[in-house]
Amino acid sequence: MRKMPQVLIVEDEPAIAELIAINLRHHGFAPVCAEDGPSACKALEDSVPDLILLDWMLPGGSSGLELARQWRSQPRTKQVPILMLTARGDEPDKIAGLDAGADDYITKPFSVQELLARIRAVLRRRAPLSVGEVLKVGDLQLDGATHQVSYQGEALKLGPMEFKLLSHFLHHPERVHSRSQLLDQVWGDAVYIEERTVDVHVKRLRRALGAAGAMVQTVRGTGYRLSANLQ
Repeated sequence: MRKMPQVLIVEDEPAIAELIAINLRHHGFAPVCAEDGPSACKALEDSVPDLILLDWMLPGGSSGLELARQWRSQPRTKQVPILMLTARGDEPDKIAGLDAGADDYITKPFSVQELLARIRAVLRRRAPLSVGEVLKVGDLQLDGATHQVSYQGEALKLGPMEFKLLSHFLHHPERVHSRSQLLDQVWGDAVYIEERTVDVHVKRLRRALGAAGAMVQTVRGTGYRLSANLQ
């Protein structure tokens, strides 16, 4: 029997958490609820979920942003996709959530259909790419079989979305990609993702690549490209 994807719901309003849990169960997910940071961390100790729904505003000492940063820094939870639930609709707040490590965000109030679409989109993006394929541009190399990236022989650590983005760039070196093209080709049919999200993930990719980050170049007014020419 196929295992149902487990979703950890970190939400302090019981009515909202229960409504989300009921709908997730109805659509083939296994929800686990936590009302605050400590209970969420306890749940993660018991089992690593396939995805975390994380409310921005939580009671106690830890906000959703702080928890996202904490979980992204820990090996056990670093690769778990995080979907931020927030009542903050302003772009700076959304970008802050992405910078903290969230893969996507959804603004309250939201429909069940939109929530399910975003969850499925994030889980699709988590799927591995090009198993067995080795891609290389200059001294930058990506191994699809082992999910490893290296530059000049030194191993680098990338998150799942940055890995997919780099894989796409390495498949098409020197080609300029607009933000909308990257959304279509890397994020797929995740229709709720905004173009500004691309900028955030490119920034995170450059940071993860270290010295090789200069290979990911901004083409003013157009988009981005990966080039071995570091002029």
